[in-house]
Amino acid sequence: MKMKELRELQNPDLEKKLSELRMELMKDNAQIATGTTLKSPAHARNTKKNIARLLMLLHERKTTEGGKKE
Repeated sequence: MKMKELRELQNPDLEKKLSELRMELMKDNAQIATGTTLKSPAHARNTKKNIARLLMLLHERKTTEGGKKE
């Protein structure tokens, strides 16, 4: 996912997407632990990067909203 696409989403949508990505990562980690080969070796790495992007964006929005209220 690109940041431009993520910035267009509202917070509830971002949180939903975050939970979906965490479930994907959990499935990938289970496959790695059992020794099953993944469809794409980079899939787990990309999922982690997307989770980090979402968390950064959510944190950024929370800090800017907190600053505006005061």
